[in-house]
Amino acid sequence: MAEHELAEVWRRIIRGDGKSWVVFAHATCVVLPAPGPADDLAQQAVDILREYGPVFAGSAAGDFGTLTLEPGLGWVVYGHHNDVLTYVGPDEITNGTDLEVGLHGRTKRDRDGRELNVVHVEDKRVA
Repeated sequence: MAEHELAEVWRRIIRGDGKSWVVFAHATCVVLPAPGPADDLAQQAVDILREYGPVFAGSAAGDFGTLTLEPGLGWVVYGHHNDVLTYVGPDEITNGTDLEVGLHGRTKRDRDGRELNVVHVEDKRVA
């Protein structure tokens, strides 16, 4: 999915004008609900994802849950940090079971947590 498409998907998912967020290359989004006025949003998100993105078997980092979005839009996979979410599109999944969606989303989060490639920053701070 192209960077601008990822940003549009996350705009549909994240509701609320006051939430800034950062998207990574494999569709993981870090929500930053209350960043300071001088904070570097991309760096803050990288720091969070560096710690909470990589998967380690047998730890909380391997746990996940799924949320089904509007019909046809896909899913959000969440894990052990409330503000780290990964989008899984309907074209990425065969059966759409929670297990399949969750494992795929967790794999994407793991890649983002290791590569840390920011593709979009949505700055909603009030000037």
